[in-house]
Amino acid sequence: MTRQDILTIALRQSAAEMNCAPEDFLRGTNVLTDCVIGSNARSYYSEPIAANLVSYGSNVVASVKEPCRSVVESYINKYEYYHCFETPSLHVLQAALEPLGQSVCFMAEYWLPQPERLRPLPCRYDTRLLTPPDFTELYLPQWSNALCEKRRELDMLAVGAYDEGRLIALAGCSADAAEMWQIGIDVLPAYRRQGVAKALTSRLAAECLARDKVPFYCCAWSNIASARNALASGFSPAWAEMTIKSAAYVDGMNA
Repeated sequence: MTRQDILTIALRQSAAEMNCAPEDFLRGTNVLTDCVIGSNARSYYSEPIAANLVSYGSNVVASVKEPCRSVVESYINKYEYYHCFETPSLHVLQAALEPLGQSVCFMAEYWLPQPERLRPLPCRYDTRLLTPPDFTELYLPQWSNALCEKRRELDMLAVGAYDEGRLIALAGCSADAAEMWQIGIDVLPAYRRQGVAKALTSRLAAECLARDKVPFYCCAWSNIASARNALASGFSPAWAEMTIKSAAYVDGMNA
């Protein structure tokens, strides 16, 4: 699978979630669509969603519901696309959303693999490829990024690192979309900064590609350790995403 193949699949997936065409993300002008969560959206997309903003580095594609449409349209046309996902511009959006009972909720950067940079990376510990029957006893807090308790049926593969038989790190991938599997990684604190995360992440990414699935990786802007791991594992930034949900929903998350 080439880098272009990977990008094409990602654009197709984003288009299914944003109610637009794949080429809309590559236009030089912004695109506004009606917010509809399609049947092919990633598994964790859920209502209520008032708006979703996505950029692949050329523009902003915004899928929006009323009554937020005019607010979002004005916002994305006021700022350069990259300023739409950061402060201080975000304060303007938040202030306009508050009277509507809405709020900026999730923000993240998503990464895709560069096949020419993906290569086996060494690990000083024993590593094993795991399949769903091996996960049964691993749904524990220390592995909550690698595996998802709420969506066990979507966990497809994992790579574990073991120190004298004890699991000390785990990278897992979830079939969050038909063609794209999301990678998460957990390393016990005592074993961090030893290259374990990048060894497991790169191995798992290669296993996904070998099964004709596109691995993708997500982290917050401020999660420097996670971003460094993505880069070291052969990934590069692909798109940014921001979701607007009801203020009540956001308050519930922060309670």
